[in-house]
Amino acid sequence: MAKNILISGGTGLVGKALASLLEAKGYQVAFLSRKEDKNDPRFYYWDINKGIIDQEVIEFADIIIHLAGENVSAGRWTKDQKRKIIESRVNSTEFLYQTIKASPKKPSLFISASAVGYYGINPSLEEAKEEDQPGDDFLAKTVQMWENAVLKIEGLAIPTIRLRFGVVISEDGGFLSSVLWPVKLGIGSPVGSGEQYIPWIELSDLAALIDFVLTLDKPKKVYNAVAPEHITNKELMRTLAKKMNKPFFFPAIPSFIIRLLFGEMGDIILFGKKVSSESIQSEGFSFKYKSFEEAISNYKL
Repeated sequence: MAKNILISGGTGLVGKALASLLEAKGYQVAFLSRKEDKNDPRFYYWDINKGIIDQEVIEFADIIIHLAGENVSAGRWTKDQKRKIIESRVNSTEFLYQTIKASPKKPSLFISASAVGYYGINPSLEEAKEEDQPGDDFLAKTVQMWENAVLKIEGLAIPTIRLRFGVVISEDGGFLSSVLWPVKLGIGSPVGSGEQYIPWIELSDLAALIDFVLTLDKPKKVYNAVAPEHITNKELMRTLAKKMNKPFFFPAIPSFIIRLLFGEMGDIILFGKKVSSESIQSEGFSFKYKSFEEAISNYKL
């Protein structure tokens, strides 16, 4: 079993949970970081914009797990923000490709985060599966560019796996922190039609899923990292209100309000579709949290 794992984006919500799990499993974990930390040997410095990376990093890494990327919900999608969203994913992957290509030692496996945004915002009652065609909106095109950069690494004869993450559920931040405040105020309500699906996965399940694919002898090249349950925005918000003993009777927030507040970024709130987890389950992976209600049952919200 390869022991040394390098994680980019390892200080984020997913990276921290994953690193903790992998270290508990006996892996040696190190991180690519934009901040130099000479007091912690686990951190290797890189600066994508300046083309700087600690050359020892590839010598260390038996496996690379690439999680780096600008938060798509960090602000309105201005021209500059769109550039950051794209470049943080595509340029970082391209930089890793160039670094790996120039190194005599190659990792035995490259795992990259991706996103269910690949399938686009066009609503459909059908489950999106890994072999389906991509969408043509901004996020879908971004994910396509991101994945195409990963395929360049595959072209170096390095096995690659792309994991299309759904919305990550955690009590420590992320998605829930952005939707909880109206519920806490007692004004929880659906958003838009409320019928849009939210493909999701609980944080510990996501870390376990990534650990699981490390063990596969013949993994597929792409998996959806989403829970089995299909839940609508309305059902999710109602479940949160029930968990917090808050009312849920207010009318839905109209789509035009979301558009006014968030602009084009509102698409990720107003649109969603069912995404299948069948492929990873067929490999033998079992989700601990199959329903959203189960996932938040022990959360202190």
